[in-house]
Amino acid sequence: MRLKNVMRRTSLSLLFIIALYVTVSSISNVTISDFKVWAENVFMEKETTEYRKIELKEKGLNHFQSTEKLLSSDEIEGPSTLEEAVDVDQYPSQTVVATGYTAGIESTGKTSSHPQYGITYSGVKVKRDLYSTIAADTSVFSIGTILFIPGYGYGVVADTGSAIKGNKIDLYYHTVEDVYDEWGKQEVEVYVIEQGNGELTDEELTKLNEDETLQVFRQQIVKE
Repeated sequence: MRLKNVMRRTSLSLLFIIALYVTVSSISNVTISDFKVWAENVFMEKETTEYRKIELKEKGLNHFQSTEKLLSSDEIEGPSTLEEAVDVDQYPSQTVVATGYTAGIESTGKTSSHPQYGITYSGVKVKRDLYSTIAADTSVFSIGTILFIPGYGYGVVADTGSAIKGNKIDLYYHTVEDVYDEWGKQEVEVYVIEQGNGELTDEELTKLNEDETLQVFRQQIVKE
């Protein structure tokens, strides 16, 4: 008896659902296939949303990792000295004996009251800078030649000297004390950065010393 009641209720429920479907379908013109497509679209939309959430999360993580790498690379230290910054291996080299000189009477025979005091053979004023004035035998290194001298820096041939013959150069310093304390006399391998054309002007020397890429090393050389 109970089983019959259950079956009867089930049959009535099915008949009610079928009747409801027929009524809704006739009014809205919606079929079972339409319900199926709708259900699939809802499922796919949900799946796509979840996928995009995961994709955005991964992109955010990758961006964060890239930022961390960038910050790490920023902490890498660059060259701390001019010698480390210059790739001298690409230039021809020559071994010379290098001494130091000043603009004073001990090197040039001129006092500070002399009208040509501190003026080099090329006409430019002596300078200790990123690119300093140096003296050389012009038959070996012509005026305007740029040398890189390890332990001294860049030197531009601007002067000559009666004792500077052959493979000898003279490096400018402010004082005699600087000559002895910082250089003295050394045999050194110099690198020819650029051959000179026999002339040098103050404007050209100033332009060389204003090279923006080397200003970080200027304080290591220039004295106030």
